[in-house]
Amino acid sequence: MNNLARYTSWFRGSTPYISAHRGKTFVVFLGGDALAHGNLVNIVHDLALLNVLGVKLVVVHGGRPQLNDALAASEFHNGRRITSATQMRKITEIYGALRADLEALFSTGLPNTPLHKVEINLVSGNFVAAQPLGIVDGVDHQCTGRLRSANLNAMQKLLDTDAIVLQSPVGFSTSGQAFNLAAEELAAELAIALHADKLIMFNDPGELTDNNKQRLSRITPANLSQRCGELETVTAARCRALADATFRGVERGHLIAFAADGALLQELFTADGIGTQVSNKNEELTRSARLEDVADIVEIIRPLEEDGVLVPRSRTKLEQEIEHFVIAELDGVVVGCCAVYPCENTAELACVAVHEHYRHQYSDIGIGSALLEAAERSAVQRGANSLFVLTTQTQEWFVARGFETADVESLPNDKQSLYNWQRGSAVLQKTLNP
Repeated sequence: MNNLARYTSWFRGSTPYISAHRGKTFVVFLGGDALAHGNLVNIVHDLALLNVLGVKLVVVHGGRPQLNDALAASEFHNGRRITSATQMRKITEIYGALRADLEALFSTGLPNTPLHKVEINLVSGNFVAAQPLGIVDGVDHQCTGRLRSANLNAMQKLLDTDAIVLQSPVGFSTSGQAFNLAAEELAAELAIALHADKLIMFNDPGELTDNNKQRLSRITPANLSQRCGELETVTAARCRALADATFRGVERGHLIAFAADGALLQELFTADGIGTQVSNKNEELTRSARLEDVADIVEIIRPLEEDGVLVPRSRTKLEQEIEHFVIAELDGVVVGCCAVYPCENTAELACVAVHEHYRHQYSDIGIGSALLEAAERSAVQRGANSLFVLTTQTQEWFVARGFETADVESLPNDKQSLYNWQRGSAVLQKTLNP
């Protein structure tokens, strides 16, 4: 496949995700290591693209390496910097410079760049109120603080105007005292408070691996918390923030590499992603279809109807029969469907289809197999002791999953009378185990 064909395929495959992400709120964390990396320009361009596509963005930046360079004599307790009043003044200067650098990048609109003729409003403000961390284990943390509250109403109003909210890890007390906050924790707390749909952490490495050094595309927050003790300090802090946020209501978290060009887009707009997704949901790949799924089902089965693989169904017929349908869903995107029609003491499996852009992805899950398992469960629940299917081009797939060839006479009487001899579909049956 040439580059143009790959691009076309990827762009078409991203369409369901563009729709799914529109209007959603993402909190994005950019640490000081990401801000210092040469790929930051591309990350900014990708964030601008999300903004143009209708994603509401809150960007929280850090500055750990920059503070380490400027404050070499800093003391730490349990991984937290103990911040004196003198150091706090220097810290606000550093964060101000980092914030200005980000504002400049979002304002750059040179020709041949994604920001050309695109106006991105990046807004900062005193959205965060802080309080001192206080004395912990006998250690006075001075101007090191934690989040007291956030002006969510002001932030939401800005997000509703399509502005990107930029937040430095600095908060102010009611007396005007500035406090140094842990940036990863602040990102998590804001994601929770805003009921964000995603918390995205840029990191190096941008993925977690299993014992065989293979990428973990998904992990639960509980499992992630257990692994934090094995991780390098900075990565552990970010993973703890992801676990905390997803434990406390953020639907999904993502760990993504800041050094990999396009990692954000690959993670958000492809089925298998490129980083590690954190989700508290014990997600089932399949569920019963609803009326609002009809448009997605139409899109999935249309190419197969055009190729003669499936018998054409009108939208009206799909709406009337929606209670018989099961769908497969990934990250809120409908990627497959099938239908189960009870017939006497058996059931017909029909309209088995996987979206053309997902047939060769997620091979570790098996979308088609998951749909078949759901169909078998549905048939058993409806009193069937066997399942049959009529197919013209996918016999081998069904045989590999326990179906056996049968003749037309084995079908229920009403199905025999409707059998299309001109189409000549193969009849396959499978005995179900309740």
